[in-house]
Amino acid sequence: MSNQEYRLSGRLGADSIKLNKSSSIPEPGPGQVQIKFHACSINYRDLLISKGLYPVSSKTDIVPISDGAGEITAVGENVTDLKIGDRVTPNFNQDHLQGQLTEKESGSCLGSGLDGCLRQYGVFRAASCVKIPDSLSYEEASTLPCAALTAWNALYGNSDKPLKSDHTVLVQGTGGVSVFGAQFALAAGAKVILLSSTDTKIARVRRFLVHRNLSTINYSATPQWGKRVKDLTGGRGVDHILEIGGEKTLKQSCEALASGGTINVIGYLSMIGTGPSMSGLEVFIAVLSKNACIRGLAIGSVEQFNAMNAAIETHKIKPIVDKAFEFEDLKNAFEYLSGQKHIGKIVIKVPQ
Repeated sequence: MSNQEYRLSGRLGADSIKLNKSSSIPEPGPGQVQIKFHACSINYRDLLISKGLYPVSSKTDIVPISDGAGEITAVGENVTDLKIGDRVTPNFNQDHLQGQLTEKESGSCLGSGLDGCLRQYGVFRAASCVKIPDSLSYEEASTLPCAALTAWNALYGNSDKPLKSDHTVLVQGTGGVSVFGAQFALAAGAKVILLSSTDTKIARVRRFLVHRNLSTINYSATPQWGKRVKDLTGGRGVDHILEIGGEKTLKQSCEALASGGTINVIGYLSMIGTGPSMSGLEVFIAVLSKNACIRGLAIGSVEQFNAMNAAIETHKIKPIVDKAFEFEDLKNAFEYLSGQKHIGKIVIKVPQ
């Protein structure tokens, strides 16, 4: 029996990701499990890695894509908490089990430092595999490791300022992290303000997120959206921002933030807003004047993953899958992601 898997052989985007249909199936060693994947989901990070544009170096000839979901088909010695047949997804960072991420743990990322999930079979550290909520399909569960856990960490990872029901959360765009952030915040009873570039995308996301606590802003029509956010909150501003745009959006985010609020720095798409970037001095003044916290995120731990999954089951949250592609249609999946017209997540089905 063979193992179909993709490997990244260059830096030319999806054209550099080659399919090998006759690779060997890896066997689990002590403390490891073998996973037969059913679905993977792709992140903007995967696109950047394939083009050599990701700021953290990636190993060559690596199995790409960090996020996948499947069933355990073999277990190694000393594995007691998991068994054959369990539905699981490996954590993005294999060494990040609990607490704050350390520098030593930061290199164990799937799809860059370690082989990822775009294959039929893979072997992973058992302690880093998380059981899938019973309510989710494999395709839905494959969206959790990066996008969902990052959003969860943003809202609950700062123990000094966790999300509360009387808070307001600002999310930028309609991609996976932003949509999950909106879902988690709405489930907690908080208010959400969502930014998007077109009325069409806003209408689409509103069909998925039907809630009285959701407000939306077309940032193309309202470039100074920080002021609009303040207006929507009665001049107070928002408590949490999922900052995905980067330097081109930080100025508006600082304007939109409430005193004592938190800006969670997640990405650097710089696609939202048209204003100039902020100088270091301006950022310094904004943080001081608002007693604010600017917090960088690197996904989350296994402990946080389990807490998030418990909340997903309690609140019956369903990940939003925009489109699912066949395994051999990887190039079109990457092109669809690059077009940034999706709502939520893009999934790749793994042949059984």
